[in-house]
Amino acid sequence: MTRICLIEDEEKVGAFIKKGLEENGYRVERYKETSKASDSLFAGKFDLLILDIMLPGISGAEFCRRLREKSLHIPVLMLTALGTIDDKVSGLKAGADDYLVKPFRFDELLARMEALIRRQNMFRQANESITFEGLTLNTWEKTAEREHKKITLTAKEYALLELFMRNPDKLLTRQYIAEKVWGIGFDTGTNVIDVYVNYLRNKIDKEYDVKLIHTMVGMGYILKRNL
Repeated sequence: MTRICLIEDEEKVGAFIKKGLEENGYRVERYKETSKASDSLFAGKFDLLILDIMLPGISGAEFCRRLREKSLHIPVLMLTALGTIDDKVSGLKAGADDYLVKPFRFDELLARMEALIRRQNMFRQANESITFEGLTLNTWEKTAEREHKKITLTAKEYALLELFMRNPDKLLTRQYIAEKVWGIGFDTGTNVIDVYVNYLRNKIDKEYDVKLIHTMVGMGYILKRNL
């Protein structure tokens, strides 16, 4: 169930939004001020933040700005009675993903929420991390690290490592690797695959006692903790 954080100090508006969202299958927690919502937001408790801009204490815009400064990437839909272009620009510059002016139709609120949630889900899928025995591959940033130590890879080394990590404990033949990484059939007269596997080994295995890439003589290679 999608979890919504609603920060709205106006009692009638807050109750109306909460009730409507719950009737549409969302789980909603409502707060009247930002300070009480911070811990839950940073704990990753919510999938979307609906944030009123005019709140007691710090404003919604300032709160949003602080969330972004601390690298919280939750989608933010900002609500406000301030509908000028300058107000909208200010809210978006503060880090809001969308901006809805009061009064609004509830079906528009739902549509805008659903669009933000879809976008976030696509980002999460693209920002996938693959892990294996302390080795982590970030498929969004195209980066790798082992035991929190960054590994610099060329484009082909990255593609080769991703192939291994998507197929742990599976024997990968040279022909399969050639097709998936180079997009070509395997040429028995070249050692390019063996060369690149060695490049990769030097970067991810050389400094560690536990080796991950192993040669299966006469067959290919396998990503495995131990043979």
